[in-house]
Amino acid sequence: MEGNTFEVIVLGCNGGPKETNLSGYLLGPLGTDEYLAFDAGSLLEGIEIAIKKGSLPNQSHNSPLTQAGEILHNKIRAYLISHAHLDHILGLVVNSQIDSSKALMGLPPTIDNIRDFIFNGRIWPNYGSEGREPILHLYTYHRLELHKPTPVPNTGMQVEAFLLSHPHGYPSTAFLVESKGDYVLYFGDTSSDLMENEKHLARVWKRIAPLIQEKRLKGIFLECSYPHADEEQAQFGHLDTKLMMKEMHHLAEIAATSLQDLPIIVTHRKQHLFSHEDAVTRIAQELTDRNNDLGLKLIFPTQGARLLL
Repeated sequence: MEGNTFEVIVLGCNGGPKETNLSGYLLGPLGTDEYLAFDAGSLLEGIEIAIKKGSLPNQSHNSPLTQAGEILHNKIRAYLISHAHLDHILGLVVNSQIDSSKALMGLPPTIDNIRDFIFNGRIWPNYGSEGREPILHLYTYHRLELHKPTPVPNTGMQVEAFLLSHPHGYPSTAFLVESKGDYVLYFGDTSSDLMENEKHLARVWKRIAPLIQEKRLKGIFLECSYPHADEEQAQFGHLDTKLMMKEMHHLAEIAATSLQDLPIIVTHRKQHLFSHEDAVTRIAQELTDRNNDLGLKLIFPTQGARLLL
């Protein structure tokens, strides 16, 4: 894991209920100004927070756009959408009215859900390249084939998609992104294999095992939505702290190597409204206090932060 290859800008890192801080991350190779977006629950709001924090430093340019507008229009080259639940696409939808043309990439069911139920001229104008008239052609739909490396348009990156289990057979996605021989793995919402007949996570673990052995996997974005006290919620297609660590042990078994210091960016932590407890803090405590016997480098991102992987 020596040396950094990627830059990450955290546009949003929680799983709700606050609508201002939802899943959204920019990823780009260091030394470039080209980003792809993993999901877009938060988008422009996250960009502006990152600018205020200095994570996206001012760059001199002759653009008539604001700095946030320049990033939205010209620096984000494509969206990789894990699934079409609102906490993963809200920023994309609302900001589509001011965005520029680019690729919108996902598995066929994800693209179809966005086309049929979001950009359908009823819930929102049809900014896509298919579907109900009028078609505004802002976003070009790219349906990814499972397990097939595919170039991300207008970048030097490639993406490989994997199917994940979410509630009631609703498909979610993991994206394995490559740049110059190094990789980052991003998970959308996912159930544990322990809860499912289909062992989708095991397939992902087998794919990345050699990358871990060769120290070419720079980090994993993995959801942990609930503390273990809320384990019944995990039955609805998410991980809690206990299930997350069981999956990390499964990965270690398959990889047959140490996961010491492997960066795990813990995403989609859900807040609640109970005054006596902060669920986001409790998730972090449960993962770090006693359960991190693998020596993982656990990263708990904050909105607007810049991470190097």
